[in-house]
Amino acid sequence: MDGLMKLSYLIFACMIVAGPITSNAALACTTVKVILKPCFPYLTQRAPLTSRCCNGVRNLNGRALTTLDRRQVCRCIKSAAKNAGPRLDTTRAAGIPRACGVNIPRSYKISTSTNCNTLR
Repeated sequence: MDGLMKLSYLIFACMIVAGPITSNAALACTTVKVILKPCFPYLTQRAPLTSRCCNGVRNLNGRALTTLDRRQVCRCIKSAAKNAGPRLDTTRAAGIPRACGVNIPRSYKISTSTNCNTLR
């Protein structure tokens, strides 16, 4: 289950980068995991994308308001993706923002190779 969570984090790290900067504390990985947990079956088991997953994506995007938040979420997602290993469907992961109607800049790559320190 941890692997599934990590996969979801990778996908949403880039989405979060697009948010405005207004808060002071970074989000904890445990918080990110809880928010994205409904997405794990979609990312690892070929299950359908659910409204609960999309609601989590929107929630996380709305909560990661600072550069520190976005970088932390990115790190959490990358860690989860590494733990998910080959179970992670990277194509599905990259498509979640669009599928859920969450707009992120095209320059933000949803990838395990994303350098989280470059996110603003």
